[in-house]
Amino acid sequence: MSNKRVTEAYSESIRWQDTRPGAGVTGGGTSREVMTGEWRVDVPEFIADKCTQCLLCVPVCPDSSIPMKDGKRLDFDFEHCKGCGICAKACPFNAIVMHKGGKE
Repeated sequence: MSNKRVTEAYSESIRWQDTRPGAGVTGGGTSREVMTGEWRVDVPEFIADKCTQCLLCVPVCPDSSIPMKDGKRLDFDFEHCKGCGICAKACPFNAIVMHKGGKE
């Protein structure tokens, strides 16, 4: 299989024999193109009034779904957030609450 971009490389017509083995790297810098937020089952809610901007949630997010601007965290990037809840566990101020079900 050639080194096409991830979004072009796979389709229903490709045979399994032509795919790469699991956990293989198919190309760098593709995370912005692949909207993985649709996999989410649980949804985080950011409660800005409780947030002290300690930023403990930002580095623990495995999907980099907590954007920052001017040194402050913003609401979630729901196009990439998978709803794992790690950020809610890391927040000592209960400024992140997880909700079961839903997309946003």
